[in-house]
Amino acid sequence: MSYLRSLKLGAGLLQVFQAFPESARPLLEYHEVLLRGESPFSSAERELIAAYISGLNNCNYCRAVHSQTAVALGIQADAISQIFSGSDLEHLDERMRPVLAFVRKLTLSPGEITSADVDAIFAAGWDDRALHDAVAICALFNLMNRLVNGLGVEASEAYTKLAAQRLAEKGYAALVDLLLPSQ
Repeated sequence: MSYLRSLKLGAGLLQVFQAFPESARPLLEYHEVLLRGESPFSSAERELIAAYISGLNNCNYCRAVHSQTAVALGIQADAISQIFSGSDLEHLDERMRPVLAFVRKLTLSPGEITSADVDAIFAAGWDDRALHDAVAICALFNLMNRLVNGLGVEASEAYTKLAAQRLAEKGYAALVDLLLPSQ
């Protein structure tokens, strides 16, 4: 249920975007570039980062959608379960472990980031572009989680599965096409 009084009961994030297309359009275009454009990370790995950040922020809507999208794009379901249970990350690609540790710290205590946190990412074989993308995805989903939670956006499991399938198959650019025309 959205807290926005102008939207119907049961309105989801798409309806919020449609109600505010001027701000939604560039935001969705940024999602497309960052999560589906060129990157050292696969689209599945970027969705995994988004899901992880959303879980840390207790944003159930984004955690569900992006977890399911990551699985649809090739991340093992066991790996998703592990990152949310706090258990050993044996099902997760070894190179992704320092990336997730970094975005966790950046989300929970951003003022405590040091070069040692970054060095672990480089030691795992990632480059400057990977660091940039990890930071940008982290920042984007900290914003999105606050937008979703602050506006009271919720969705049923059936809806999150549909949204994840749409994102896995068509990316974020397809959502721009669902917005109302700019005024």
